[in-house]
Amino acid sequence: MLQPHYNHVITTLQPCYNHLLLLPFPQYTFWNFVPKNLFEQFRRIANFYFLIIFLVQLIIDTPTSPITSGLPLFFVITVTAIKQGYEDWLRHKADNAINQCPVHEVQHGKVIRKQSRKLRVGDVVLIKEDETFPCDLILLSTSREDGTCFVTTASLDGESVFCVCFRPLGSENLLLRGATLKNTQHIYAVAIYTGMETKMALNYQSKSQKRSAVEKSMNAYLIVYLCILISKALINTVLKYVWQADPDKDEPFYNQKTDTERQRHILIRAFTDFLAFMVLFNYIIPVSMYVTVEMQKFLGSYFIMWDDEMFDEELGERAQVNTSDLNEELGQVEYVFTDKTGTLTENNMEFIECCVDGYVYVPDAICNGQVMPGATSMDMIDSSPGPGGKVRQRASLSLDGLYEYESEELFFRALCLCHTVQVKEEETVDGIKMGIHQNKATSFYISSSPDEVALVEGMKRNLFLTVWLSTGEYYLFCKGADSSIFPRVISGKVDVAPLTADDHVQRCSIDCCLTLCCLFSRLQDKAADTIESLQKAGMKVWVLTGDKMETAAATCYASKLFRRSTQILELTTKRTEEQSLHDVLFDLSKTVLRHQGNYKEIFLEICRNCSAVLCCRMAPLQKAQVIVKLIKSSPEHPITLAIGDGANDVSMILEAHVGIGIMGKEGRQAARNSDYAIPKFKHLKKMLLVHGHYYYIRISELVQYFFYKNVAFIFPQFLYQFFCGFSQQPLYDTAYLTLYNISFTSLPILLFSLIEQHINMDILKKDPSLYRDIAKNSLLRWPIFIYWTFLGVFDAVVFFFGSYFLFNNSTFTSNGQMFGNWTFGTLVFTVLVFTVTLKLAMDTHYWTWINHFVIWGSLLFFVIFSLLWGGIIWPFLNYQRMYYVFIQMLSSGPAWLSIILLIVTSLLPDVVKKVVCRALWPTTTERIQTKRPCLTSEQSTIFMLSQTSSRLSDPLSTYPHALSSLCVSAWTCSGECLQVPVDLHVHAVH
Repeated sequence: MLQPHYNHVITTLQPCYNHLLLLPFPQYTFWNFVPKNLFEQFRRIANFYFLIIFLVQLIIDTPTSPITSGLPLFFVITVTAIKQGYEDWLRHKADNAINQCPVHEVQHGKVIRKQSRKLRVGDVVLIKEDETFPCDLILLSTSREDGTCFVTTASLDGESVFCVCFRPLGSENLLLRGATLKNTQHIYAVAIYTGMETKMALNYQSKSQKRSAVEKSMNAYLIVYLCILISKALINTVLKYVWQADPDKDEPFYNQKTDTERQRHILIRAFTDFLAFMVLFNYIIPVSMYVTVEMQKFLGSYFIMWDDEMFDEELGERAQVNTSDLNEELGQVEYVFTDKTGTLTENNMEFIECCVDGYVYVPDAICNGQVMPGATSMDMIDSSPGPGGKVRQRASLSLDGLYEYESEELFFRALCLCHTVQVKEEETVDGIKMGIHQNKATSFYISSSPDEVALVEGMKRNLFLTVWLSTGEYYLFCKGADSSIFPRVISGKVDVAPLTADDHVQRCSIDCCLTLCCLFSRLQDKAADTIESLQKAGMKVWVLTGDKMETAAATCYASKLFRRSTQILELTTKRTEEQSLHDVLFDLSKTVLRHQGNYKEIFLEICRNCSAVLCCRMAPLQKAQVIVKLIKSSPEHPITLAIGDGANDVSMILEAHVGIGIMGKEGRQAARNSDYAIPKFKHLKKMLLVHGHYYYIRISELVQYFFYKNVAFIFPQFLYQFFCGFSQQPLYDTAYLTLYNISFTSLPILLFSLIEQHINMDILKKDPSLYRDIAKNSLLRWPIFIYWTFLGVFDAVVFFFGSYFLFNNSTFTSNGQMFGNWTFGTLVFTVLVFTVTLKLAMDTHYWTWINHFVIWGSLLFFVIFSLLWGGIIWPFLNYQRMYYVFIQMLSSGPAWLSIILLIVTSLLPDVVKKVVCRALWPTTTERIQTKRPCLTSEQSTIFMLSQTSSRLSDPLSTYPHALSSLCVSAWTCSGECLQVPVDLHVHAVH
């Protein structure tokens, strides 16, 4: 008999815990910190190079002690590990704050508390009012009788609105992680997605490692100096064997080579000598520069957090620095991508006016911001075309009972009835108490839209009452967006005089208001001034928003991003329906381009040649992968900055070179995932124009100065080999080799890179054009790098040959004793330390007591150390070659004269160069200190794009085809071109 065959599928459910990995997530644990951190640090070229040098010194006989390489390397590794460990500890704290917050779970009929990271799919949780959902949930029951609950998704989509969720199974009862329960006492819900499978986590873009332009320049310079090092070692190795080819010039006796070493194969000896020369010249690679840069970035970031001008009293928050690796990138920004709602605007609505039957009503008859005389209650302004405006008492609306006109009565009844507004008592949102008046708790309104709150508040402010009359008539009150209402109107007075409904919609949009009831979305304080300053600084500002084009364009005009003399180019669905995509792009390109290419190139060039771009109806991933990534990958590779306030801006913030989050009313997701967080948009001005400017100036000088002082340090050692038979004899003592970069010359440049102000910060804020002087990494270009390198070579030649000729045929001591090679090296080193320190002092513009203390203290420390090092017989040393050398050198008058003369000679060319350049070719910074330049305005072109919905989340992979598909199916036009009073206006129709 055949047995029945069952298709059994056995599956094992793995527990999916609710652990959310924050970006950036912690890298280390207590157990793997040491090995993993060492691995990460030795991936750096400089650290790995010095490790190899240190091992070579341990294995073979080299002219210098392993301490000279090992001690600086140990110092660099230790300081960097401490910094990275501290930052990872902060990431662990943030991770624990999210994943270890308590939640209430229902188990066996009892409610218990547990950590949110231990939640699993299928767990039933109890959520109370004002608590945030720990994962994606399905609503099971609610404390409200109608089976609904209210949630706010401000931290997800950036909108301060309240959504209604229903108990019946469906998409309406899905509660997303990050949303907050409002106006509902409690709910019960079951977890369906946890951890990295929640919708919020799936919409995050993976965070790539961000590297600044300065760091890339440092790596390029390091490769150049590594090639110079190899060349110097190779040249000395070849010349050594050329020298020893003469039997009379065999290897010097003082190298103490054994017969066994002399009889080794010549290739082995040559390779060993090559490694020895690499060790001797390895100090040209400034390993301490990396730790100095790390300390400069870490300590310098506190100046942003300590800035009182970037403190917001309303929020009680200061600017935050989440990563210090990009400080100098703030001074290199070329493109600024900004969200609109909550970033440029306050994200709250205020009732301004309404249009009824073609007549405009405003509270107290406000005209041009002024209360007109004799206006009471809710008066009407004559908005007919013509100069000025008069108040006509066509309808006075009051509590006395009846409306004078039926249309006004029906209009305000519609506003009073068609809404989802609810009354809410005192609550706290992100630390801000709402519903507080004169220290007493009061009620306030909440709704699924801030528009409705503003309308109801407007009715309340003017004391309107709604009375139902039992006349037997039925009225259908309808309220919605103009794009939804107008197509449904089949009769009625839509185009009545003196002001048609469509005219009022357009006028309200231009005035940064919304439709027939004019609800003003107020700009953030000084947002317009900030954008104007950024444009004067040479940055191009793009607005990426999900709003419709009319409202977004109105915000752009109000914020001075668009101007009345601006030429407008539009790419919308209406145009692509009337013409092919190729024809539309060709027509637009004729305005700003002189050459043609494929769709991607044309589209990119159009945008890049416009002074501002507005993109509407953008999905979060489209902002990041279509717009920001497109500009980043352009041939010029400009530095981009993205700023937003909501979770829907996180992808854009992560994609840009610099991401800035605003601590607003829309949660803290953007602030947590950003590189920097600021309380308000206006703080972006000082962060870029002042802090960014200073950071770039300081670190540029630091990098160039380090390469300069190391060239001046090691090039005399290279020249010395020509006078010692290429015997690998060191010019400097081991202590000087070890402490040169660690002690003698490190603190002055570190302090310079922290507090230097080449120009007053007030001037930087008043004249944004100074930002252009440092754009495109101008201070780390190859010509400037070559100048610093040749300056170091020149100083080294002066040090060496100046000391050499003063030593030649001269008697320095009173008893006729000649100075030896260690005295010669000490003289060169003394001139070197004083010259490079005084060079930095000459470049310092901002002097404080701490500058004087560090600069002159460093020189004093060198002198005291040399006196002690050579004045005492140290028992732990197996040699005493430096005993009495420094003291004997200073006891000679010619030595003092030589030191002064060589220092002046070394510094003179740089002084002359600066004086001549300042007189003949002064920079803008030098001119601005004496005379302020006139700022001229330029004619600009803007580009506005819009799409119908934000449902498109996939990036444009194959750009020509995808762009065509996107434009044809998703770009939309909100009617006719904006009717704004501009001098240049392009409809760009077929």
